[in-house]
Amino acid sequence: MQIVSAQEAVSIVKSNDRVFFQGAAMTPNLLIDTLCERYRELKNVEIVHIHTHGDAKYTYAPYTDAFHLASCFVGDNVRKGVDTIHGDYIPVFLSEIHWLFRRNIMPLDVAFIQVSPPDKHGYCSLGLSVDVTLPAIQTAKHVVALVNPNVPRTHGDGIIHIKSIDYGVEIDTPIYQAPVGEPSKVEAIIGKNVAELVEDGATLQMGIGNIPNAVLHNLMNHKRLGIHTEMFSDGILPLVEKGIITGEEKEIKTGKIVTCFAMGTKKLYDFIDDNPNIHFKEAAYTNDTAIIRRNPKVTAINSAIEIDLTGQVCADSIGMYQYSGVGGQMDFIRGASLSEGGKPIIAMPSVTNKGISKITPFLKEGASVTTTRAHVHYVATEYGVVNLFGKGIEQRAKELISIAHPDHREALEREARKRFNK
Repeated sequence: MQIVSAQEAVSIVKSNDRVFFQGAAMTPNLLIDTLCERYRELKNVEIVHIHTHGDAKYTYAPYTDAFHLASCFVGDNVRKGVDTIHGDYIPVFLSEIHWLFRRNIMPLDVAFIQVSPPDKHGYCSLGLSVDVTLPAIQTAKHVVALVNPNVPRTHGDGIIHIKSIDYGVEIDTPIYQAPVGEPSKVEAIIGKNVAELVEDGATLQMGIGNIPNAVLHNLMNHKRLGIHTEMFSDGILPLVEKGIITGEEKEIKTGKIVTCFAMGTKKLYDFIDDNPNIHFKEAAYTNDTAIIRRNPKVTAINSAIEIDLTGQVCADSIGMYQYSGVGGQMDFIRGASLSEGGKPIIAMPSVTNKGISKITPFLKEGASVTTTRAHVHYVATEYGVVNLFGKGIEQRAKELISIAHPDHREALEREARKRFNK
């Protein structure tokens, strides 16, 4: 690894290259912004990533003269860009993104990452984002890294030797933090409803946000819980401190918290730093259904934008507007359903912030089906929990209407009678 300036480091990128950006809290924004400064001299540079944080200058003018985004997930910083001629979204399971790199479907020229300083053996840590970064650095022709002492050193597979890094840029700045939100009344009730489904000894998968945190808050009297997830945040900390999360009943990596990325506050990052009980793996491992299913009582908690009366789940678009991405929802919904005693759960408020029902007769025109009706089991709102598994189409409608907002039930019943001619 040659230590250089950011300007020299990004000079490795040439026109027509495909460049990968590490994401989440590890987004290498100094390298990204410095690369964008070269927009006048570059042409047709394709950017590939999952969820990043920062300005994402490459998605708006004048930088779009040089850059085109091919995103495998859509965060709020790139939503507008994906919806233009300068961006696109690639529908792909998180568990399969690595094949795009390893099978040369999307060969990478350069990977931009952020790492810890090297240890005495010359190994740097990828920190909090191993996910699809590991296959990216293993296959990219060139690797450029921000070297930052604020990056937690994580245990597991997220390491890279300095010999594998072409250019390093030394910085000393705090990494991105995601504040912990306070659940609303509705979210708190949903959290309680979902928590009642969680059994002692369960293996949990959850995301970031108020509903997962509300679920975790209601697990303080549980025992012997484990974590095998694609990501986690601060919500697990009280459960670890109280000895509720032990992982002792897990089949895979017994006793360890397994994840592919993490995002939260500095308290979380300090907990993760050099903690041998937390094992960071790539998403091809954490999200592999064959691995997930081997754990007992896998309880997968995911959310949705809308669900139709047959149980089809849209979780990544609002009609034709690409809002997020497929991510790992299907990986864990399927893994949980195949796990002994597993419970795949879709949890969401019954209405949007504007009072529109999220349980609908039909998905919006152009909406994607993230999770099919054949995969859906439990659905939870603030009005209760239903299990659609093994239920016919008409019975599913009745079940879902029972947990819809009361203001919308009559209209949904009318639509159901119209649909089923009854």
